[in-house]
Amino acid sequence: MNILITICGRKGSKGVRSKNTRELRGIPLIYYTVAAALQFKDRNPAHRVDICVNSDSEQLIQLVSGLEAVTCVKRPEELARDDSPKIPVIVHSVISMEQNSRTTYDRVIDLDITSPLRKVEDIEAALHKLESCKNADVVFSVVNARRNPYFNMVETRDGVSRKIIDSTYVTRQQAPQVYDMNASIYCYRRDSLENRIRRSPFDGNFDIVLMQDTAVLDIDSEEDFELMGVLAEHYFQNEFSVLHDKASELHQKKER
Repeated sequence: MNILITICGRKGSKGVRSKNTRELRGIPLIYYTVAAALQFKDRNPAHRVDICVNSDSEQLIQLVSGLEAVTCVKRPEELARDDSPKIPVIVHSVISMEQNSRTTYDRVIDLDITSPLRKVEDIEAALHKLESCKNADVVFSVVNARRNPYFNMVETRDGVSRKIIDSTYVTRQQAPQVYDMNASIYCYRRDSLENRIRRSPFDGNFDIVLMQDTAVLDIDSEEDFELMGVLAEHYFQNEFSVLHDKASELHQKKER
């Protein structure tokens, strides 16, 4: 199977300035995602696995240029606006890489830079789920939700506050299980990206794969970045030590 791993990050960020190149525990944030992609490639020699970083940021491209097995794709301006959806960026990566490598990919795995706490086993689980769910166009990662719209979530609409979903559940255990998308892993069928999924993973049939809840969904604010740093100090010494070591190795190679 031919697999393309895409890592997409633009230079503009409203919530956290230059977050994709910011250092987390002394290492640029992007290296954690590149490290996970390289670990997946090393552990799956039966597949052809190519890795590309798509960005309009010269600083981000400079960080990854020259890294073995990583190709940089320059993002055009029209795909780097504040309101640009991500799916066309992924498609742009696929087309560019297929033209350069003269390869047609079967699966496309997108890894988000701002959700760095993932293991190679998580990526493998997403791919396995997609292969086992023949009707799914995409499988994405989730965690167990901390709140439940059937039980303890409310909204205000037209000046009136109410439960998001009208229900009679009186305990969280009675309510249906719901999940939070943790914006970490998206595994697509190549032909679905071409024919069905235009702007969002919800455009097609989707399934989910459950990941460990690391208490941070996605880095969208300075507070998220600070909290991730505190959590990472624990996780990088324990469950994610292998990821940290690989990211540190990449960082050291670029500094030489």
